[in-house]
Amino acid sequence: MAGRINDDDVKAVRDAVPIDAVVSEYLQLRSAGGGNLKGLCPFHDEKSPSFQVSPSKGLFHCFGCQEGGDTIAFVMKIDHLSFSETVERLAARAGITLRYEEGGYNPTHQRGERIRLIEAHKAAAAYYAGQLAGAEAEIGRRFLAERGFDQAAAEHFGVGYSPAGWDHLTRYLRGKGFSDKELILSGLSQDGRRGPIDRFRGRLMWPIRDVGGDVVGFGARRLRDDDNGPKYLNTPETPIYRKSQVLYGIDLAKKDIAKASRAVVVEGYTDVMACHLAGVTTAIATCGTAFGGEHIKILRRLLMDNGSARVIFTFDGDAAGQKAALRAFEDDQKFAAETYIAIAPDGMDPCELRLVKGDDAVRELVEPRTPLFEFALRQIVGRYDLETPAGRAAALDEAAPIVARIKNVASQHEVAVELAGMLGILDTQFVVKRVAQLARWARERGGAPDGRARPGTGHRQPAGSAALGPAQPSFTGPALNLRSPAHRTERELLKLALQYPALVSPAFDAYGADEFTAPPYASVRRTIAEAGGAAQGVDNAPDYLARVREAASDDTVRALVTELAVEAVLTRAVDEAYAGEQLVQVRLRAVDRRVREVQGSLARLGAHGDPERLAAVQNELWVLQQYAQSLRNQGADAL
Repeated sequence: MAGRINDDDVKAVRDAVPIDAVVSEYLQLRSAGGGNLKGLCPFHDEKSPSFQVSPSKGLFHCFGCQEGGDTIAFVMKIDHLSFSETVERLAARAGITLRYEEGGYNPTHQRGERIRLIEAHKAAAAYYAGQLAGAEAEIGRRFLAERGFDQAAAEHFGVGYSPAGWDHLTRYLRGKGFSDKELILSGLSQDGRRGPIDRFRGRLMWPIRDVGGDVVGFGARRLRDDDNGPKYLNTPETPIYRKSQVLYGIDLAKKDIAKASRAVVVEGYTDVMACHLAGVTTAIATCGTAFGGEHIKILRRLLMDNGSARVIFTFDGDAAGQKAALRAFEDDQKFAAETYIAIAPDGMDPCELRLVKGDDAVRELVEPRTPLFEFALRQIVGRYDLETPAGRAAALDEAAPIVARIKNVASQHEVAVELAGMLGILDTQFVVKRVAQLARWARERGGAPDGRARPGTGHRQPAGSAALGPAQPSFTGPALNLRSPAHRTERELLKLALQYPALVSPAFDAYGADEFTAPPYASVRRTIAEAGGAAQGVDNAPDYLARVREAASDDTVRALVTELAVEAVLTRAVDEAYAGEQLVQVRLRAVDRRVREVQGSLARLGAHGDPERLAAVQNELWVLQQYAQSLRNQGADAL
C-alpha cells in the first residue's frame, strides 16, 4: 500500500481547486448574498435551496441535511471516494504531483479503485475514437454519414469504433498497465474461455460521461447483420456506472440547462447529437433505461426548481414512445418544472427530423406544445368507447386521478372542465368535484390521487424542511406546492419576518396562523408568535432568531425556521414597498377565502332562512368585500 499523502500536498490541493468550481459541476449555483452561493442539495431531496457554498472560506454547508466541509469532503461524499482517491483526483486536475510519506511517489498500480476505472475508461474512449478512422470502421462512418453526422460531429461527441476482434482493447489496456481484474471490474472486458475478452466488438461507440465530465461507460450500436447481440449494448452496472444515475450528454448540456432553465429529454444518442448540432444544446438522453427518479434529481439540481423551468420530452410517436411518455408522467410530481411533450410529424425522432427537414425543424419541435399531463390524459381517454355511459364512466375513473395530480389548483380546475368536455359529460361540476375529492384524499392520506396511501407513509415530508429522521413533524397536510403563488407569497412573508422584521412589524404580528394556507408555514407563524412576534427582532436580530428557533415545537419546524432565515428574498430591493406587497397578498387571499365561505353560507341559508341570521351573514359579507376592495386599492395602507 502507498503511504499517507504529504500534508503540505493535501493543503496545496485544497487551495488550488476552488470549491465553487467543483460544486458547480454537479449543480447550479446562484448568489445567496454576502459572497455566498446556493443551490439544491445533492445529498438529500429538497425543493428549496438550502445548500450554500462559501468560496472565500472554501466550505460548503447544507442547512437541510447538515452535510458540510471543504472541497475534498464534497467530492468524497458525492462521488463515494476515499480520502486518498479524492486528493489524487483533485491533484490531477490541478496539475499537482503528490508525495507520499512512505514509499515516495505513488506508483500507478496503487491508485484508488475509482480513479483507476475512470482512467481505464478515458484510455478506452481515446482508443475507440482513434479506431474510427481505420478501414474496418468504414461501416461506422457510413452509419454516421447516413444520419447527417460528419467527422467534426463524431469528434465533438467522442464517437468511436470497437474493432471486431476478440481482445484488441483488452490487450491495449494491458499495455497501459491495467490488470485483468480492473478490466473485468470496469465492464470494458468480460471473461472468456482463455481469459478476458473485449465486451464491445465491431460496434459504433458513444462514451457516456457523468455530470463532472468523466467517462464512466459506453453505449455500443450494432452495425453488422451477423452481430447477434442487441441493437444497443451498454456498459453493465459497475462501481462507477449506474444507468439509472447517468444521462447521456449531461456534461455538454449542463451549463445551458442551468442558464436557460430548460432541458430536452430525447431517446437516443443520435437524437442528442442531432439536437445539439441543430442548436438545442440542452438535450440529454437516458442510457438504456426509462427516465426515472434519479435522473430527475440530476436535472432538478441544474434547473433549481424555479417557476419558469421547463422539461420537454421528445418521445417517438409510436406505441412504445407513448408508453414511455406515460411512464415519465408517473414521476411528473417530482419536478417543480413544467413538463411538456413534443412529437414530430410522422413520428420522426429528432435525428430523422434533422435529416429530412433540417435544423430549424428540430428547434421548432422542442418548443413546448402539449403539457405532459394533457398528453397522458388524451392517451387514457382514447382507450374507451365514449359513446356509451359505461365507457364514459370507466374513462373518468382512470382519467380523474391524472387531473388530480396537477399541482396548480387553478389549472387543475380548468383541466377538469376540459376533461368533462372530452368525455361528453354535460354535468361539468360533477367532474370538477370528483377531481377535487381525489386531490383532497391524496393530500390527507399522503398517497396517490386514487386515494391509496403510499406504503410506509402517514404524510408527506413538507418541502423545504430537512429530513431529520423519524421525529414526527408538528404539521400535517399537503406538501408545499412550488408552483402555487399563495405558497410563494407566504414563504416570502415569513422570510421577511425572520430576516427583516422591521419591514413587516407591527402588521405581521396581527396575522393569524390560519392566514397561511401551507401547514408548514402556519407552524412557523405560530413559532414566531410564541417567541414574542416579529417586533422582538426589530432591535436585536440575533437574539430574536435564537428565540424563534428555541420556540419551535420540534426539529422539523426548527429546520424550516433556519432555512427561511438564511434563504435569499426573491427581490433585489428589499424595502417597505416589497414587504407591503407580501403583507397585502397574504391578507387579501385570506379575506377572499373568507368571502367565499360566507357566500357559501348565504347560499345555504337561501331566501327563506332566519332573517336575523341572514342579515348578519349579509353584513359580514359586505364588510369583507369592502375590506378586500380597500386592500386592492390602497395596498399596505389598508392593513
